[in-house]
Formats: sequence, structure tokens, C-alpha cells
Amino acid sequence: MAASKDPRPCSIADTLAVVGEKYSLLVLREVCLGNGRFDQLVRNIGAPRDILATRLRRLVDAGILVKQPYSERPQRFEYRPTRAGLELEPVLMTLMAWGDRHLRTDGDRPMVVEHSCGRALAPVVTCRACGDEVRHEDLRAHPQAPGWTVTGPAVA
Repeated sequence: MAASKDPRPCSIADTLAVVGEKYSLLVLREVCLGNGRFDQLVRNIGAPRDILATRLRRLVDAGILVKQPYSERPQRFEYRPTRAGLELEPVLMTLMAWGDRHLRTDGDRPMVVEHSCGRALAPVVTCRACGDEVRHEDLRAHPQAPGWTVTGPAVA
């Protein structure tokens, strides 16, 4: 089957168009940790400088990061998360927890994030309305895009 020229309208795809490029989420990880200077980002991420500069520009343009001067001579900048960038931090924590569970078979965790309660963060997605933990079997999709059903384009 050939790829559709009009794929399903999807907020996940739209979000990945902004943060799904290689290194973008790692940039956000570092900036959320307080490491927003270019040299810190290069060192901690390992991305080539030109690619990192491109990712930073795109994240600033998308409103996920803000670029702020920290030195005038020489002129240097650091990056900080915007409100939209901070809204992605729980996604990073959930990805980290998934990686710890499924990719770290030795049980070694490269980083532990502590919650303000003093315990290691164990992120869980819950329903805001009822407070229950989100489980696959409890979800029902209701496509809102005209012409689409759960299984794909509606047949005319």
C-alpha cells in the first residue's frame, strides 16, 4: 500500500514535527536541567555544533525555548524553556521512566529525578477528570477531523 499524500490529522505528528528531530528532546532535557549555554549543550548532548545550532533555532522559533544574553563581550546567549517548553518536561520524565524500565536491563539508572515530596519521581499519566491512571484498555478514540474514522479515511 502506498503512503497517503493526506495522512491522518494528528497532534502527535504535529508535535513531532517540532520536537521529533534528533537531539531536540535532548536539548530540552539539558535546558530544563539548567544547562542552557551552547558549550554545555554541546558537551552534554554530543551533537555536532552546526546541527545543535539548527535545533536551537527551530526550538526558539517554535516558542519552546527563549534565547537570552548572558554576556555582552563577547556576546553569548543561553537558552531557557518557555511555558510551552516546560509543558513538555513531564513528557521527558515519562520517556526517561520508560527507558529505565525497558532499556536498562541492569537496573542502573543514569539519572534519578527527585520530586518535591523527597522521593524519586515515578511519573504516571492520570485522567484530570477522575484521577484514575490512564490504561490502554480504558481509552476510546473519537476522531474529530472531518472525513476520518478510527481505522482511517471515511469511505465516501
